[in-house]
Amino acid sequence: MYFCVSKNIPLACFSLLVTIFAGLVNNHTLSADEKTLEVSTPMTPPTWAVLERELLDQQLIACREFYSRYFDSRGFLECVERWGGDDGPDDAIENVNDWPILHALGADEEILTMYKTAWEGHLRQYTLAKTIDVPFARDGMYYKEFPVMFDWVHNGEGLTVFDLQGLGDPDDAKFQQRVKRFAGFYMNEDPSAPNYDPEHKIIRSLFNGSRGPLLRKATALDWTGDPIEVKDRFLPRHGEENYEQMLAHFEEYNDIIGDHPQNMGATSLAFNAYALTGDAKYKEWLLEYVDAWLDRTYENGGVIPTNIGLDGKIGGATDGKWYGGVYGWGFTVTVPQTGEKADRNTHALGITGFANAYMLTGDPKYVEVWRNMIKVINSNAKVIDRQTQYPRMYGDNGWYTFYPTPYQSGALDIYYWSLDEADKALVEGNGWINYLSGNDPEYPTRALQADFSALRTKMEGMRNDPTTPDTRLSDDPMPYNPAIVGNMINLMLGGIHPGHKGAPLHCRVRYFDPMEHRAGLPKDVAALVTKLEKDSTELTLVNLNQTEARTVVVQGGAYGEHQFGKVTTPANGTLDAQNSHFTIRLEPGSGTTMTIQTQRYQNTPKLKMPVLR
Repeated sequence: MYFCVSKNIPLACFSLLVTIFAGLVNNHTLSADEKTLEVSTPMTPPTWAVLERELLDQQLIACREFYSRYFDSRGFLECVERWGGDDGPDDAIENVNDWPILHALGADEEILTMYKTAWEGHLRQYTLAKTIDVPFARDGMYYKEFPVMFDWVHNGEGLTVFDLQGLGDPDDAKFQQRVKRFAGFYMNEDPSAPNYDPEHKIIRSLFNGSRGPLLRKATALDWTGDPIEVKDRFLPRHGEENYEQMLAHFEEYNDIIGDHPQNMGATSLAFNAYALTGDAKYKEWLLEYVDAWLDRTYENGGVIPTNIGLDGKIGGATDGKWYGGVYGWGFTVTVPQTGEKADRNTHALGITGFANAYMLTGDPKYVEVWRNMIKVINSNAKVIDRQTQYPRMYGDNGWYTFYPTPYQSGALDIYYWSLDEADKALVEGNGWINYLSGNDPEYPTRALQADFSALRTKMEGMRNDPTTPDTRLSDDPMPYNPAIVGNMINLMLGGIHPGHKGAPLHCRVRYFDPMEHRAGLPKDVAALVTKLEKDSTELTLVNLNQTEARTVVVQGGAYGEHQFGKVTTPANGTLDAQNSHFTIRLEPGSGTTMTIQTQRYQNTPKLKMPVLR
């Protein structure tokens, strides 16, 4: 607490002292204006806390070595630059996936500097990179700092780093310009990119971007990229042995005209623009587009269709088949190396749109539509070899490709948003959910220990990587990316990993360092979310520094979308926050477990840091 000291105490300051003293007598409740909770209770550093801080430090060291190995001084990835679905531009920047989250958790600012340099270099590198044969990328694979036209499996992957930059660096001028420009590509603000049809509320092709939609059937060349030497030079991660097999991989990827659920990945651009600017046009477009998909899903019997024709009709570009098109419910193709069939249905990417709409509104209809789809699909189970099995695909002859486990794409998201026991059944066996339910108290320690093991394996792989810049494809370094954040998102933030699809981060709490004026936990501070309820959050914070105090700002959600009420601790009093954030001061070697009243998805998401003091 902060007191005014003077020989002649001003009346206002004297009143504040009286208020604070009264609060201390009456259950240690601080005034709503104070917003700072003082913690002085000693806490022996828990094992999980020591592991957490060390893991942040070790990943910095590993990321530095990884960056030095694979990127040059311009931020260019040292590889053979290609267009394509196997090893294209998106894969190049994916090599620093999760670095923005690592920084936002509290890793050193050097992480921010490295991934921003890589992003700037990436934009320049793939604007300069041109195709010879692929027609739409002959003047550059990127145009206006954005993919010229490709599907949102790849667009989303390639935008993951950019879309999460706002967690730790929302004030960067270039970032702000790009957020608005990129969103504009899907709101017809750029006449050279008419991706969206406002009459039918569709994105007009599976291929879309800064040069607009591709309104013809795609060819294997469009997907594969220009001819390339393969044998004895590269080892493509999809297993092709030569360029002919690379073409054959995409031979059946033709029907791209019309809309597909994965295009809802574009709503993340509008989400960021709205969170950055507060301009209602971005929210209105996002909800208009997502609501159209919600209506189509119910019109289609509760299962999201995978083709909407240019006429706005379900299956309009695939002979009336709601399951048609590339990456559709019926998209099963031949693997060229083996001749076997492979299911490649990406409808599940559509949950990103419903998630973004839910983040903006808190309206449960965006959760219910996916919950209902899970039920509808699983209702088509049948007994095969005396075992109940559940479908994953749908074709001309109905449901096919059955598994002994229920369909559960998006089930973790649904349970995380609802916290309803009825939604919990499909996520049984999840160690983190089991821990939050009050079981397995040693889970955090084991999970973080496993991350150390994974980090060691990645570094060994990188140091033994035999590739050179002229024998390296853009996706070759990806397995060695040292950023391992999944468990830390769960444990530190009470959140779920957004995936590598350009989606925003959903979490219960996030932290800021008011002394360094940056996102992330201050040095020496560790955090563990121990319980999530519909209306409350249980959080433990500990200061591992035994000689210096640390101050932390705790925010509700990644974007301040949650509202806090009373913050209660066992020995350090109660604070009535009534805000999207509050401040806590941890004396040397102190810690506490607090219960925070939480109203979820009550506030407008904002891409800015709270007022730090």
